[in-house]
Amino acid sequence: LLELYCWLRACKSPSSMASFPSIPSPLPLLSLLLLLSIPAVAPIQPQWPLQRVPVVLPQVTEDRPAPHFQADARLDVTSPCDPECHKKAPPPSYWDLRSILSYETLHSNGRLTETAVGIYGYTARPQTTPAPPSRRKRQIFGHDGRFSIVGQDFLLNYPFSAAVKLSTGCSGTLVGDRHVLTAAHCVHDGKNYVKGAQKLRVGFLKPKHRDSPNPASATNASNAHPSPPDKMKFQWIRAKRTHVPKGWIKGNGNDIGMDYDYALLELKKAHKRRHMKLGVSPPAKQLPGRRVQFSGYDNDRPGQLVYRFCRAGEETPDLLYQHCDAQPGASGSGIYARMWDRRRRRWERKVIGVFSGHQWVDRDGATQEFNVAVRVTPLKYAQICYWIKGNYVDCREG
Repeated sequence: LLELYCWLRACKSPSSMASFPSIPSPLPLLSLLLLLSIPAVAPIQPQWPLQRVPVVLPQVTEDRPAPHFQADARLDVTSPCDPECHKKAPPPSYWDLRSILSYETLHSNGRLTETAVGIYGYTARPQTTPAPPSRRKRQIFGHDGRFSIVGQDFLLNYPFSAAVKLSTGCSGTLVGDRHVLTAAHCVHDGKNYVKGAQKLRVGFLKPKHRDSPNPASATNASNAHPSPPDKMKFQWIRAKRTHVPKGWIKGNGNDIGMDYDYALLELKKAHKRRHMKLGVSPPAKQLPGRRVQFSGYDNDRPGQLVYRFCRAGEETPDLLYQHCDAQPGASGSGIYARMWDRRRRRWERKVIGVFSGHQWVDRDGATQEFNVAVRVTPLKYAQICYWIKGNYVDCREG
């Protein structure tokens, strides 16, 4: 290649080029040869990890006493266990996991059932050495980093259109044609189902078109007072079934409950919107910019969809601690990331967690605050995917 380059350099003189009129300009030819000699290197980009997930199959379903529906839905979560506490907890055994991933199903007619599950193709994770304590503060101070999404062009288009509101005051994310992923504490307080859970509704933000003025006054009215943008309203669809893992119901009174603060709602009819895919949560260091993002309906901004993104902090096998500004009402929002899918050769957004909310922890007589998201682990992916698909064949690749 070097010899050819020198020969081409010699041909650049007018006399040489006159002797060889058919030889092309040397610079483009040299560039082409150099490109052909360099092996192709794919651009560095965050990619969804390729992994096989286990199988979680229902086995026996039994009826349970009807719920009371007396408790008020809580939009925040408290726990005596901080990140270091969760890291020190021993991993659950296979039999523990079978109990934790068993689930209750609340039907719209008030019937309650409990389903035991079997787990196949799962290898228990080894015991890990806890990381040293972090002194980083997680309270929200300073400038509010949230963005209110306005305008129909944004609100009604993906991915913002996948965010929905629950009638109990929480948020959720569309993960199927009829399915909504949310937080378990939005429908169950750990002891019983909350008020409104039996008649749970899911709200879809839609434009509320203004009444058109009569033709005679339309021109004058528009000139004097420009029409404000269309207001938004919610269109509600009833939930047909609500699935809650026993890990939340059995563990809410102790340290393990936070790990399973998720629920899936099945709607009575399809919503006809584009939904997000479910994905297994990768390590925080593999996320683009180590950041997460989510949208929800914060209570301090009624009728508005609020978007935020922030850096992911500490993590445990089941929880992700982050520092996104949020207010009650955002609980249940789907935490998502956008990365390259090698199989489909395209960028994909996937829900990798559920925003549980602000967690207040008492440590040495002082209160500390954390923002907590429940990670979608391979086992949780297998369970939630089965709830959505109704089979395990379509749930083997997270």
